[in-house]
Amino acid sequence: MAARHIAHVAVIDAAAPYTIVRTHLSGGFMQVCLGGEGKTLLDGKWHRHTVGVGSFAPAHVLHAFHCLPGQRWQLCWVRFMPTSPRSLASAMAPGLTRFDGRPLEHAILGLSREMDLGADPGTCAIWVDIIERYVARMIDPWQREPRLNDMWKVVLADIGRTWSLDELARLAHISPEHLRRLCWKNFGRSPGKQLTTMRIAQAAHQLVTTPKKIEAIARDVGYVNPFTFSNTFKRLTGFRPSEYRSRPRP
Repeated sequence: MAARHIAHVAVIDAAAPYTIVRTHLSGGFMQVCLGGEGKTLLDGKWHRHTVGVGSFAPAHVLHAFHCLPGQRWQLCWVRFMPTSPRSLASAMAPGLTRFDGRPLEHAILGLSREMDLGADPGTCAIWVDIIERYVARMIDPWQREPRLNDMWKVVLADIGRTWSLDELARLAHISPEHLRRLCWKNFGRSPGKQLTTMRIAQAAHQLVTTPKKIEAIARDVGYVNPFTFSNTFKRLTGFRPSEYRSRPRP
């Protein structure tokens, strides 16, 4: 799995009070509900996580999920290493989206069974490749929509600019309303919220990899008001920027 920059994979059947809270999500995290129902924290809000729905949390955000009282919750997940392209500050997370997780579940269980049988390297590599293919189906939606892909590449190159919806739409060569529809379909959020998520991911990356002042980082990612930047950063990561930078690293 290391060759694919995957930290670990899992299939679980859990019940309350099962809870996971990650205040330092160093790598991207994908999970899919296979049965039952739970709650997942994304974009600073709790969402119902039901059968046939997948989620993806980018690196450096506050991430949590828990079972509901009286219900079992079946999940499969894939967690990426910090070195994975899916964990980079430029990664564009789809949030919640419809996704059939059963094929991914079978691939993970196939890999697990092969490990039990002696872990033939060639067979294990095939299972990991299959896992990666199913992952790509869910968290690479922009690859199926070149207009969004090209647009976000331009935005990432100038993330600190004050981008308006009309400017983004012109970059994608579509109307603002069509851009809204495509973003909700492909990312599970509005263009503005997608831009905010990308800005905070960039800021978090700079906080842990550079000695730049927080005010300078805020300006780099498009925030003139440090107070607004701090509040938005806390909503998405669970920490103030200064707290995020100073806390111990796992």
